[in-house]
Formats: sequence, C-alpha cells, structure tokens
Amino acid sequence: MPKISTDPGRHALNGPTMGTRWSARFHADAGLDPAPVQAALQATVAEVDAAMSTWQPDSDLMRLNRAPTGAWVAVPAGLAEVLNLGLRICAASGGAFDIGMGDAVRAWGFGPEEASAEAIRWAMVTTRPPAHEVLEIDRAAGLVRKHAPITLDLNGIAKGYGVDRLAEMLRGFGITGFLVGIDGEMRASGLRPDGMPWTVAVEAPDPERRAPHSVLMLQDAAVATSGDYRHHVTVQGQRLSHTMDPATGGPLRSSPASVTVVTGSCAEADAWATALMVLGPQAGGELAAHLSLDALFLMREADGIRPHAVGALFDSPMVSAAGREGLVRA
Repeated sequence: MPKISTDPGRHALNGPTMGTRWSARFHADAGLDPAPVQAALQATVAEVDAAMSTWQPDSDLMRLNRAPTGAWVAVPAGLAEVLNLGLRICAASGGAFDIGMGDAVRAWGFGPEEASAEAIRWAMVTTRPPAHEVLEIDRAAGLVRKHAPITLDLNGIAKGYGVDRLAEMLRGFGITGFLVGIDGEMRASGLRPDGMPWTVAVEAPDPERRAPHSVLMLQDAAVATSGDYRHHVTVQGQRLSHTMDPATGGPLRSSPASVTVVTGSCAEADAWATALMVLGPQAGGELAAHLSLDALFLMREADGIRPHAVGALFDSPMVSAAGREGLVRA
C-alpha cells in the first residue's frame, strides 16, 4: 500500500512499480494536499511500466517484439524516446549497452520464465547485430520497425527513465526541490530547505547486507548504479549476475562489483552504468573520461573493495582513501 507522510511541509511518498518501489521526498507549503501528487506519480510510473515492461505480455514493448520484421509499429512517445536513447548509447559504447539482448535475458532466467538450458545454448551461439544497426525509429510519426529479428529489453534504462518522469511530474505541481527514485536510481532537483544538497548513498557491493560505501550530495543531477550483488540467478550451482555481455550472449563472467554514474538524466546514468559494467574499469574508464562522465568503479580484490574513480565528481582522495566513510560532493 502507498504511504504518505503527514508531517507539515515535509512529504515522503512512495508506491509499487516494476517489481520494486518508487519514492519521492520534497518539502512544500503546509497546505499542499499530497493525495493528488501521490496519484499522479503512481500513474506516471504505471504508464512507463505499461509501455516498457517485459513482464507484461500486453506492454507496448512486447507488442513491438512480437511484430514481424520490416513492419512499422506505432508506439507511445515515451517508448520511442527511450528506444532512441538506448540506440545512441549502444552506438557510443561500441555495443556494450545493447537493448537487443532480450532473448539472452529471458534464456538465463532474468525475465518471467525460469532459465532454460536449451535457450541458453541458443542465446550463446546466436549472432546478433547491435540494436542500433537494425532498429529504425520515426519519432515524428511515433513508429518503429525492425530490420532483422531482435528481442528488445529495456531493463537497463526503463527505471532511470521512470525516475526522470517522476521528476517531470513533480515540477508540473510547481515543486522544484525534491529527491525521487526507483530501486536506487535517483534524481535530485534543487536543494533541501536547509540549503544543503540531497544526500544519496552509494551502496557497498555486499549481497548479504545493505551498507553505504560512500555518500553523494546531489543538486540537479541523477545517479544510477549497476552491480553484480543484488539481481542474480543460480544456474547449475553458479551464482550469475543479471548484466548480459553482448559479446557472449551470457552473464558477465568478470566485471566490476558495481559501477555508479552521475549525469544529468537518470535514464542516461542507468544505461551508462550498465555499459561501463560490461566494458570494465580500463576500457570503461577510458570511455567515461573521453565522454566526461563521472563514474565510480568498485572492484573486488583479495583485501577488499578497491574504488576506481573517473571524472571530477568522483576523483577525490576521500573516495579512494576513506572507503565507507567517503564523502563526494556534486
């Protein structure tokens, strides 16, 4: 059930979405009725889920997946926007972030079905062109078509986009200072009433417990983390991360424990965090530096977690030296 804070002026709203929960924290005049805001935010994430879910057979994305190759398919503007952004980041990352990995995601049990040995074998021998080479989008007309068989999956970007939509909706109510999020993907706008930035923890990559590795103080920025420690399946006794490697058609075998990205929109941060997980600290770090992305790679080593920071935001002695007590300022 949704929960609404009743403290005068301070509001903490949340509700279910995409198998997890969304949240919104903000301050407003004491006379604000939070109920219409709650309803609008819930409707916003429901709209995103109805368009982009791979768990709802009747979603717009699944309808596009079922469409024959070469057929134009009408899609909502939001889905066209996210597909377009996904293709741009696919191209910019050299295919490390690829929204065309839906068959592999489902084969390995990260979709509605259990993992299938036959489907896994097929996913790992299938040659897939990068999505940006075979998906055509006519945003003006709201149409999309596939030029080759492809199964789309937006789990690496849809939550971030949902966070951006939550931010837009709050601004529509005239609320300019807030922190919104879905399952750890967060976006901050303005400042808290005390004039301080919003605080967001970068989680330590520990599957057994939730604890902060460091803390971000965000103003007008978004943050997303991709990691190997929360969403996983066990196949033949082996624990596998949910992040797919487009080069193999299977889960990443060697990757950072997590990658956190801070940028302007949460959809971009979400997608780039996945891309940099696939690329790893060397190639990913070089690309992040080239694109002026702020990124924090957390690497597992024999003596613990080693951070590798890229960009002015994370490139601080406090991050690398202070560990869990580190403080990063945006």
